[in-house]
Amino acid sequence: MNLQNMAQMTENNTPHAPYNEGTHPDMNMKVELYVNDRAEAFVFHDKPFAKPLAWLEYDLDEDKMDFVMDDGDLRNFGIPVDPKLKKYLQNSFQVLMVQMDEETGEPIEGDYFPIVIHRA
Repeated sequence: MNLQNMAQMTENNTPHAPYNEGTHPDMNMKVELYVNDRAEAFVFHDKPFAKPLAWLEYDLDEDKMDFVMDDGDLRNFGIPVDPKLKKYLQNSFQVLMVQMDEETGEPIEGDYFPIVIHRA
């Protein structure tokens, strides 16, 4: 069983938010956010980031998630987080980022990153 299937089984029908549009090197990356009712957050992406990821930020007021790179550069994938996820995501303290093989659907690598929750 791959990690994406595991996340889908544990999400207990909570919605997920697809991301697709980035800026410059990460523009064509497919990214999906899943959050289950235990505040466990998963982000699946199909390509490595152009720069090392440091942490994620979630704005409760704007329902927007940003990816913050080691050098401070932000990646906003342009699609807001579904407001239905707020009650679950606001209790998360880390996100499991998993790079998936686009052809097989199997995980390539994954690691936990902190998430900062804030209001605008």
